[in-house]
Amino acid sequence: MFPERLRALRRGQHITLEQLATALNAQAAGPDEHANTASQIGNWERGIRTPSFIEVRKLAEYFDVTMDYLTGKAERDEYDLGRLFLSGKQLSFNRELLSGQDRYEIYQLIDGYLHGKENRFSAPEPNQQEELDLHLDDH
Repeated sequence: MFPERLRALRRGQHITLEQLATALNAQAAGPDEHANTASQIGNWERGIRTPSFIEVRKLAEYFDVTMDYLTGKAERDEYDLGRLFLSGKQLSFNRELLSGQDRYEIYQLIDGYLHGKENRFSAPEPNQQEELDLHLDDH
C-alpha cells in the first residue's frame, strides 16, 4: 500500500523524484541523517526498499497526510480536529495564523455545535433556504 500511495501523492502534485528528494533533504532533522536521493525514493515507490520511520514522517509532513494514511493503516486520510486543535502544531485558516486563544475558542465552538445537534430541528429540504430565527430585544 505504501508504494502506491507515495507514488500517487507525488504524481498528484506533479513533482519529480529529484524535487521530492530535495524537499525531504530540506527537512533534515539532524547531522546524522543521510541525504535522500531520487533513486532511493524510486525504490520506495517500487517497493524494493522500505523507508525508515523518520523518512515516512518527513513524507507525511511534506504531503500533509498522516503516517497511517501513507502506510495503509487508514483507508482515507482522517484528522481528528479536537486532537489537532489541542496539538502543538501551528494552525492557520485562510493563511491567517491562529493564536492559542483562537484555537481554544474554535475548539469550543465546534464542541458546542456537535453537542447541540440533538437539540436542533430537522435539516431543511435540499435546495430550500434555511431561515434564521432572530429575536431582537429592545432592552
